[in-house]
Amino acid sequence: MWILGFVSTLILVWILAYQGAGASLWIAVLISSLVAITLATDIQWYISTPLWLIAAALILILGVPAMRQKIITSRLLKQFHKVMPGMSRTEREALEAGSIWWDAELFSGRPNWEKLLNTPRPHLSEREQAFLDGPVEKLCEMLDDWKITHQDQDLPEEVWSFIKQERFFGLIIPETYGGLGFSALAHSEVVMKLSSRSIVAAVTVMVPNSLGPGKLLLHYGAQAQRDHYLPRLARGEEIPCFALTGPDAGSDAGALPDSGVVTHGQWQGKTVLGVKLNWEKRYITLGPVATLIGLAFRLYDPEHLLGDEENLGITLALVPRDTPGVTIGARHIPIDIPFQNGPNWGKDVFIPLSQLIGGQQYIGKGWRMLVESLAEGRGISLPALSVGAAKISSRYTGAYAAIRQQFNMPIGRFEGIEEALARIAGLTYQMDAARKLTLSALDVGEKPSVISAIIKYHLTERYRQVINDAMDIQAGSGICLGPSNLIGRAYQALPIAVTVEGANILTRSMIIFGQGAMRCHPWIIKEFSAAQNPDRRRAVVDFDHAVFGHLGFLLGNIARSLFLGLTRGRFSNAPVTGPARRYYQQLNWMSAAFALAADTAMMTLGGALKRKERLSARLGDVLSEMYLTSAVLKQFADDGSPEADLPLLHWACENSFYRMQESLRLLMRNLPFRPLSWLLRVVLFPSGFPYTEPDDRMSHKAAQMLLSPSDSRDRLTKGIFITEDERFRQGIIEQAFIQAAKVAPIEKTLRGARRSGVIKARDRIAQASEALEKGLISKQELEALKTMRMLRRRVIAVDSFKTYGRQFLNTVQNQTSNHVA
Repeated sequence: MWILGFVSTLILVWILAYQGAGASLWIAVLISSLVAITLATDIQWYISTPLWLIAAALILILGVPAMRQKIITSRLLKQFHKVMPGMSRTEREALEAGSIWWDAELFSGRPNWEKLLNTPRPHLSEREQAFLDGPVEKLCEMLDDWKITHQDQDLPEEVWSFIKQERFFGLIIPETYGGLGFSALAHSEVVMKLSSRSIVAAVTVMVPNSLGPGKLLLHYGAQAQRDHYLPRLARGEEIPCFALTGPDAGSDAGALPDSGVVTHGQWQGKTVLGVKLNWEKRYITLGPVATLIGLAFRLYDPEHLLGDEENLGITLALVPRDTPGVTIGARHIPIDIPFQNGPNWGKDVFIPLSQLIGGQQYIGKGWRMLVESLAEGRGISLPALSVGAAKISSRYTGAYAAIRQQFNMPIGRFEGIEEALARIAGLTYQMDAARKLTLSALDVGEKPSVISAIIKYHLTERYRQVINDAMDIQAGSGICLGPSNLIGRAYQALPIAVTVEGANILTRSMIIFGQGAMRCHPWIIKEFSAAQNPDRRRAVVDFDHAVFGHLGFLLGNIARSLFLGLTRGRFSNAPVTGPARRYYQQLNWMSAAFALAADTAMMTLGGALKRKERLSARLGDVLSEMYLTSAVLKQFADDGSPEADLPLLHWACENSFYRMQESLRLLMRNLPFRPLSWLLRVVLFPSGFPYTEPDDRMSHKAAQMLLSPSDSRDRLTKGIFITEDERFRQGIIEQAFIQAAKVAPIEKTLRGARRSGVIKARDRIAQASEALEKGLISKQELEALKTMRMLRRRVIAVDSFKTYGRQFLNTVQNQTSNHVA
C-alpha cells in the first residue's frame, strides 16, 4: 500500500515540475504526501522516520533563504565564477543592445501563443500604398538592369535624379524633416519590389535607410545635427555611407584600429576642441559617391581634455567628404553587381566635437549604437532583398516550368523538377512569413537583435537554396546572361547578401545562440549580473534567486520534454483548431526540448560552449526553425487559414520540424559527456525520431501551386514587379503562362489521342491539325495552340551577342530571329 502512495507522490512531483510550481507549493505537497503515507498506509516506522528526517533537512536547507544562501548558494557562486566565460566590452554592449520578444517565449519551453497571434499584422497606410503604386512602380519601369550592370555599371543619371526627387533616401526620415516617415513594412516592400527589377537599385535605396547616418541620427543625434542633416538626407542633397569595416577589422569590432585623438584644431576658420582622425576602410557601400561619411573609430584622450579616462571606446562621427585629409578610393565591383562601393581613408582629419553623433553624451557608446541600429536594419533590408529573389523564382521559374516542354509535356510535371519547385514554393512562403512577423515586431517598437540575426542568416541561406533550384530548373536559360534573364543577376548577387551585415558563418556559429542564450534565457543573464555585482552580500542574494529559479526552470523542462516527447505534443495547449493545431502542439514539444538541450549544453560545457561553435550553431538552428515555423503559423492565421494554402503550410512546417530534429540529434551525438547525451536522447525523444522531410505527395501539391494561375500563387508572389506589358520580359512570361493554362486541356487531349493511336504526327501543331480534321478539337483551339507555340518560343529564347575579339558591339540578337517558329 505504501508503495502505491510513494508512486503517487512521484507522479505528483512530476506534475508540479511540469507546471513550474513555486517553492512553497513544493514544501506543502511534500509535507502532505508524507502525512498521507504515514497515516493512510502500512508503512513501517523505520522507513517513515528517515523519510521525515530527509524532508525536514530539505525544508530547512532549501526552504529557509538565509540557510540556503549560506550553505549552498555562496559555494555555487564561487564555482560559477570559475566557469563563467570572459566577456569583452563590445560583447557586453552587443548583449545589452536591442530587445527580446517572441524569441524569449520560444526559449521558455512553454510559449504563450496568444502573444504571437495578438501581435498586430503589419499593414500599409494609404500613403505608403500610393507610393508603391506610383513612384516605386515608375522607378521599376525606368530600370534597365542589363544596361545598368553590363554597360554603364551604374544607375543612369535620370534614375539617380528620380530617386532623390521622390525622396527614396528618406523612407525612414520623419515628414517633419522632409522625409517620408514610412513604417518598417513599407520600407521592406519598397526594397523587395525594387530588388525584383534591379539589385543595384535596391541596394542603392536600402543602404541610406538601413545602417547609416540617417538611422543613427534619428535614434541618437543631437537636435542640431538632426535639424541640419536629416532634411538634406531626405532630399538627396547629401548621399550617406557608413564606414565600419577595414582591412584589419571586420567582424571583430574589438580590433578596430581606426583612431581619433581629442585635441584642438581648425574648423571653419576657428580653433575649437575636436578630434583628429586617422582611418582606413573598405567595402563601403555608396562610399564612392557619398558626401557624408558616418565613421566608427576608437577615441582616445591622452591630454585628458574631456576627463580622467584616456581610452574612451568606440565612437561614431559624421565626416563631410570635402573635409581636408579625406580620400575616396576607386570603386570595388562586388561580384559584377555594380552598386557604388569602395574604400576610403583619412589622414589627420580634424572635426569638432559637434560632429560626433549625439555629441559628447554618446562618446564610447558607438558599438551599442551600431548593434541597436543593426538590429532594426538587418531585419528589413536583406530579408526584403532575399524574399524578392525567392518570389521572382516562385513566379517566373514556376511559370517557365509550366511553359517549357520536353517529351510533349511541361517540365514542371516531372518529379525531379517538382521536388525543386516544392522547395521554391515552401521556402518562399516561410521566408515571407518570417519577414512579415519581424516587421510586425519592428513596427510596434521592438528592436529584436536575436531575431534580426535569425532572419538575416536563414532568409539569405534560403535565398541561396531557392535561387540554386531556380537555376537548375531553367538550366541554359538561367546561365545565359542578358536582358531576357530574370534570375541571373539575383544568382550572382547571392554572396553579397550572405556576406554583408554579419557574415553568415559568424552569424550562425556565434551570434544566434551565443547572444540568444544570454538575452532570451529567463535566468542566465540574471546569474551573470549577480556574479558581476561587487557587493558580495547582494550578489549572493541575487544569485540565489536566479540559480534556484533556473533549477525550477530546468526541472519543469525535464518534465515537459518527457511528457510531450511521449505524446509528441498531444494534449498540450494550442490556440486554434483545424489543420494547424498539431503544429502548435509540436512546437510546444520542440520548445521544451530546446530549452532543456540548451541548459544541458551550457551546464556541462560552461564557458567552453563559446568555443564549441558547431554545438552553438546547432542550438541556434533549432531556435531559428522554431521562429520560422511560428511565423508560418502566424501568417496562415492572419490570412484567414485558406484551405488553398495548406500545401505550403504543411511543406514549410514539416521541413522545419525535420531540421529541428536533426539539429538536436547532431547536438546530442557531439556532446562530450556521452552518458548525459544518451539520457538527454531518452528525455527529448522517448518515442523515437518521428520527423522526415516532406514526402512526395506533399511536395507534389506544393509544386502544383506554381504551375497554374491561382489566388494562392498571387498571394505567394505579391509585392514584386508584375506586369503583362510585353515591353518587359515579365510581361511576355505572364502572357505565355496564362496561355499555357488555357491550352493545357487541349494538349492533354492531343497526348491522349496520340497514345491511343488516333493521331500519328510528332510535331504539336501537326498533331493539332490532324486532331482538327478528326473533330477532336476546334479551330479556335488550334489557333490557341499556335499562339502558345509563338509565346513559348519567346519565353525559352535566350540572348546572344555579336562580338569581335574583345570589342563588344552592344548588339542583342534574340535567338527567336534565328529560329522562326
